[in-house]
Amino acid sequence: MEVNSIVVVVLFFIVLLVVGAFISRWRIKKAMRQVVRAFREENATTSRSARTVGELGLAPQGRMAGMFKGRDYKPNALSMLMKADIILTTEDGKLYLSEDKLRESGIDSVTAYPRY
Repeated sequence: MEVNSIVVVVLFFIVLLVVGAFISRWRIKKAMRQVVRAFREENATTSRSARTVGELGLAPQGRMAGMFKGRDYKPNALSMLMKADIILTTEDGKLYLSEDKLRESGIDSVTAYPRY
């Protein structure tokens, strides 16, 4: 009887980890779509039309806001897109989206807008 209960507890934790990883991955993909949408809405797709993080509405939220709203994945998604050279930085620290690099990366399918 004790072995069965241990197995059930271990399986429960394994399922919990898998579900947690799935939810985290889904939220990162959602945040990537939001980041790409922010750049497109502000037309920040060239170095001339680059915007600051604040202008794009992607500034990290404060601790107090985070306590009441939950975790914001957009700063992580922005960082991931910058590491992949999809979001580029100008000399004065402004950011812009490289549509070509986004298309080449294959991430575009993750961030694609639904077609109605």
